[in-house]
Amino acid sequence: MEITAATVMQLRNKTGLSMMECKKALVEAGGDMDKAEDILRKAMKGKLDAKGDKPSGEGRVAIAMGAKGASLIELRANTDFTTKNESFINLAQRLADAALLAPVGAYTPAAAEQAAIDDLRIKTGETIALARGQHVAGGASVVFGAYVHHDGKTGALARAEGDVTPETLKQVCMHIVAATPTPKGVSATDIPAAIVDRERKFRIEQAMESGKPKEIAEKMVEGGMRKFFEEISLLEQPYVLDPTKKVKDLVGPAKVTNFWRWAVGEQV
Repeated sequence: MEITAATVMQLRNKTGLSMMECKKALVEAGGDMDKAEDILRKAMKGKLDAKGDKPSGEGRVAIAMGAKGASLIELRANTDFTTKNESFINLAQRLADAALLAPVGAYTPAAAEQAAIDDLRIKTGETIALARGQHVAGGASVVFGAYVHHDGKTGALARAEGDVTPETLKQVCMHIVAATPTPKGVSATDIPAAIVDRERKFRIEQAMESGKPKEIAEKMVEGGMRKFFEEISLLEQPYVLDPTKKVKDLVGPAKVTNFWRWAVGEQV
């Protein structure tokens, strides 16, 4: 059975052990993740529990941009002390740079980058792990902008087409990081269906409980949904640095096609 790098990474993130140890256990277990974890636990004589149970709740987001694309990574560790260390910061950026050279899509570290992660894990005694990484494709008319907050815990990447500068898109990314509520889509049509359905259901229940006539209740729901879309659609939000403008005023005629907002430790 073929053991993929992604499977090995999954076990490594779960246990905190090296890629080599995890791959060996997976091969012995025939690719069964649970069996491989048991094999590692037995081999480490209980040490796996002490290391693997530590939550990797701290970390950094790093972003890289190039002529043909951009990349984001989230690197996690156990303590804030480690994530503020120059070695950790440099490693996070190294992984983002490497992701930029990797195939488009989800990023899995090559041998050299994985060795660097393992080296830092050994030096710090912490569970250093790449939580996620992605290479985003660019194009001839594509412009990227990015911003990572000063503590490294939150970052945003925006992709647009048309007459807009990376600096303007950086300002958009600053908005994405800081805005409340957090934007969920570029426009109303980009909001995930699950979020829309939940909100609509909530507003319908409110309207029914109010005892209003059906026609009025329906108008209440539709009016509330329009306001909801304005609140969580990126382009319709008041720009955080100048609330007299909306984000769409900032980008002008350019088309923002996508954005990514990553925060350390969030469930994805």
